[in-house]
Amino acid sequence: MCEPGTSAYDLACAAVRPIADRAAGADAIVYATCLPLNGNLGSDEEWRTSRDVKHLMDFPVSRLQADFKLDGAIAIGLNQQACTSMLGSLRIAGALLGSEPSWERVLCVSADRFPENAVYEQAYNVISDGAAACVVSREPSEGAFRLVASHQITNGGLGMASDDETVGSYFSYMHRLIAQTLQRAELKAADLDWVVTQNTNDVAWTVLAHLFKIDTEKVVSVTLPDAGHVISADNVLNLAALVESGRVKSGDKLLLTMAGFGLNWQATILEAV
Repeated sequence: MCEPGTSAYDLACAAVRPIADRAAGADAIVYATCLPLNGNLGSDEEWRTSRDVKHLMDFPVSRLQADFKLDGAIAIGLNQQACTSMLGSLRIAGALLGSEPSWERVLCVSADRFPENAVYEQAYNVISDGAAACVVSREPSEGAFRLVASHQITNGGLGMASDDETVGSYFSYMHRLIAQTLQRAELKAADLDWVVTQNTNDVAWTVLAHLFKIDTEKVVSVTLPDAGHVISADNVLNLAALVESGRVKSGDKLLLTMAGFGLNWQATILEAV
């Protein structure tokens, strides 16, 4: 949980600083937030006093572009995919590089903090404030991953589902998501070397691993005990921890999965370079 004076934008900057050299010269920034309120840095008090809506449009992606001197980057905000939005930003980044032949790299950022006095629990999972960032580039660098496939399912009819309804829908939709993502990538579950999950109830992936005949030793959520569910950042945290363990080999195929309110489910398949 953040200190009261720490904003989601502060978390975003902290996530970007370590990779600022790789982000230099980015052609676009995709700034993802789970909570729409984290997509505005303007003062609610100033808006109410002045009634000037510009205070509702102080976008953090614009601040980030200026603060990190990414002058050539266009700004894109992504804020209605809930906890799946970091994977959503990867998909958008890949699509942008595919449609803009002259572009070289896209900076993807996810940053959220809950408002003061919020309950730090959703659908029976402990929540943490946090942020993550990565660069999607046309040319891979050492230790990078190739983006193989992305997929998303949305059921807007479950947008305001209760916690029990959210949990009840999880397995059928996640099974469908994984099966369709593997089909897009022309892979089978047996081809996966790792599954990098979100930091929610680990029993869920014990069930899913059994359904897909995936060895549970391949399922990675190692940051769960220390970090909890860091909103949209879980996959990046767990992937970084897996890489640091030295267990990822060139050619390994990794499945990243997330579920979020909306209701949204997203998956990405990566291949280690």
